[in-house]
Amino acid sequence: MEVIRIFDLLPYYEQKYKPKDDVIASKENGQWVKYSIRQYREMADNISSGFLALGVKPGDKIAQISSNRVEWNILDMAILQVGAIHVPIYPTISESDYEYILNHAEVKYVFVSGVELLRKIQHILPKVPSLQDIYTYRDNDGLKHLSELVELGKASQGKDLLEKRKAEVLPDDTATIIYTSGTTGNPKGVMISHKNLISNFMACAHIPPFGEEARAISYLPLCHVYERMMNYLYQYDGISVYYAENIGTITDNMKEIKPQILTTVPRLLEKIYDKLVSAGHRQKGIKSWIFWWAFHLALRYELNGANGWFYELKRKLYDRLVYVKWREAMGGEISIIVSGGAALQPRLGRMFTCAGIHILEGYGLTETSPVIAVCDFSEHGIKFGTVGPVIRNSEVKIAEDGEICVKGPGVMLGYYKEPEMTRDAVDNDGWFHTGDLGHIEPEGQLKITGRKKELFKTSFGKYVSPQPIEDKFKESLFIDQMMVVGENQKFAGALIVPDFAFLKEYCKEKEIEFSSTAELIASEKIRKRFASEIKKYNKLFGETEQVKSWELLDHEWTLESGEITPTMKLKRKFLKEKYKEQIDRLFK
Repeated sequence: MEVIRIFDLLPYYEQKYKPKDDVIASKENGQWVKYSIRQYREMADNISSGFLALGVKPGDKIAQISSNRVEWNILDMAILQVGAIHVPIYPTISESDYEYILNHAEVKYVFVSGVELLRKIQHILPKVPSLQDIYTYRDNDGLKHLSELVELGKASQGKDLLEKRKAEVLPDDTATIIYTSGTTGNPKGVMISHKNLISNFMACAHIPPFGEEARAISYLPLCHVYERMMNYLYQYDGISVYYAENIGTITDNMKEIKPQILTTVPRLLEKIYDKLVSAGHRQKGIKSWIFWWAFHLALRYELNGANGWFYELKRKLYDRLVYVKWREAMGGEISIIVSGGAALQPRLGRMFTCAGIHILEGYGLTETSPVIAVCDFSEHGIKFGTVGPVIRNSEVKIAEDGEICVKGPGVMLGYYKEPEMTRDAVDNDGWFHTGDLGHIEPEGQLKITGRKKELFKTSFGKYVSPQPIEDKFKESLFIDQMMVVGENQKFAGALIVPDFAFLKEYCKEKEIEFSSTAELIASEKIRKRFASEIKKYNKLFGETEQVKSWELLDHEWTLESGEITPTMKLKRKFLKEKYKEQIDRLFK
């Protein structure tokens, strides 16, 4: 069967793959609740029939506010089958963003995973005139719930009507409007068609070297196009999908289900790296020596045996003694981690790949559904520090100013209600202008070098791209987050968020006492240690790019406090406004 609309994945899966009880699964009350493809299809069809009984028309907008769980996927398919448009919304955004999105999209129905989320938005619902009703996933405090819609669908006996509605849905119809969190202004509604998403996952479906026998663990938000596309890819390849309870339980969940593949952002890999370093510091005697020999060997890893036979011999030895334990901490069977959403430090790619876990870094945007380039297992398919080759069905060109432009079937339909903004992003020849800077390596891989809008000019007229500087400095175990600034200044400065978990262990080892993080960063010993780190990494940059002035902050940047986006990108405008006083001090 041909997959030309997203919901075609369901009959395609049932026809192509052997029956199994864990097509999708999530945890409830400490137990994994699993769905076979037949249960998945039946529930989606019943909800679709329920929508038809409610009078849902093609093009109606239906929003879902939820963390990852099986109901998310089922509801997604049910919405698309009736020709409605799915508007997924992050559970963690601000009240003002909720109000803006629900009104801008003219949402008719809202589904929330529980009472807590409902309470967060309940008082703004009267301000959404298009809204007809709201449902929760479970029977909560007498509220309408998803099972009522299932029962309504069963009672309607509208199977023929549903099949007719499905047949009317076209590949180029809008499947979803995804509101990008953005780093400035109101969120933008990106219109993505069935064809956009299908072309993208089909262009990447050949990469996993396994099929229906495999399991994937999913923890990134399904409301983001990156994880959503990967979930469609898993279903297309017959890979079972297990939804982690949350980021805090992902290690335990991986040990339970033993996945072969994980999609992540670099942040998780950085945290795993930090934990490994901490574990190494706790080792004593010969165990400590073996751990650090293995660790430093991994940081020097090169592909295809380029380090020579003696290196590979040592690698095999350390695999038995050390690397196997790293894999066991992630379930024991993990072989692929796909990294996207932000730049990956090359040392992480080297270390995990040396340990038998292939890191496949990719690049894309919501507007490109999302993948533009991704590492794969072809010749020259992986090169540390790059995002791999451009996917098969797309073209990339580098503009004169270094901007990456892409053309292909994954490029969005446009920004919802923003035709002028769409024309600015997609030119008359169909090239989408990404706003990112980069170049093509001699072997064909795409390398990202910065963000066009993030470039700033010093008072000496020299341009500085902050992202590569920040990425390099964040290799330090002492630095968690960093923002480089210096527009119209004589030099570059930086706000630095220490890695407090590592820093506290360092203080314990060095017997440095403190009672708060504010006291910690004010310590003369700590400031001298950071000065040493800054000096070390400054040597890797030219005079213009070196960080001459810096300030430590006593708290982390989080999604909840507004400093970063859900994909862990810095909200630079917000940060500059919030920390204006600290930034001003950098240049006095």
